[in-house]
Amino acid sequence: MQPDIGTRHYRSIWISDVHLGTRGCQADLLLDFLRSNESEYLYLVGDIVDGWRLKRGWYWPQSHNDVVQKILRRARKGAKVFYVPGNHDEAFRDYIGLQFGGVAVVEDIVHTTADGRRFLVIHGDQFDAVVKYAKWLAHLGDSAYTALLAINTWFNHVRRKLGFTYWSVSAYLKQRVKNAVEYIGAYETALADEARRRGVDGIICGHIHSAEMRPMEGVLYCNDGDWVESCTALVEHENGRLEIINWAASRRLLPVKQPVRAAA
Repeated sequence: MQPDIGTRHYRSIWISDVHLGTRGCQADLLLDFLRSNESEYLYLVGDIVDGWRLKRGWYWPQSHNDVVQKILRRARKGAKVFYVPGNHDEAFRDYIGLQFGGVAVVEDIVHTTADGRRFLVIHGDQFDAVVKYAKWLAHLGDSAYTALLAINTWFNHVRRKLGFTYWSVSAYLKQRVKNAVEYIGAYETALADEARRRGVDGIICGHIHSAEMRPMEGVLYCNDGDWVESCTALVEHENGRLEIINWAASRRLLPVKQPVRAAA
């Protein structure tokens, strides 16, 4: 698939935690990213659609529909598109092994980079003790998180009116909560352990809205982040090099020194 003029081409792109169907979803920024970046492989690493939120009330603006259409159009043009369902779109797990519009639904998948490294691609909620063993608590946390995102949206609306750039209140607060930091650390350790158990070189996941790429005792842990706060994606260059792209920052919508990490 040849890139358009002015479009950057990568070998692979990973995005997750878009949460279509919620007011916190940064669909316009994601559309901008997809229009500006193409790839041979596109991995949708879970929580693309927020079924939890849609069950409580329907919210689906045109921009959210445009994201779905853009992804389907990419598959029609020849990109290899894989959908790894997460906990918020767990209903799609009933369709593992099927294809819809050229998008293959898989439980997880091993991706081989251009330089020969093998990465397990998985959403990661399977390794979240709260989601696995106390789902009611996860739903309670989701409601609190939604309220926090609403505050974040209002706060940044005011900032734009005053001429300031985007700044995530929720990310700032969560980075300073000790329990959140400990939770992220435990999650990353569990995913790295799974990579070693599977005998792969690394793992690519989402779920905790915390973009990160770092070696962990012989494996490379990669989290592609989210599209409600940090607006990040993981990309593979043609030579196999992996990189986290902070799209909002690249569009000068986030201050350059804004940390990428943002737990949810």
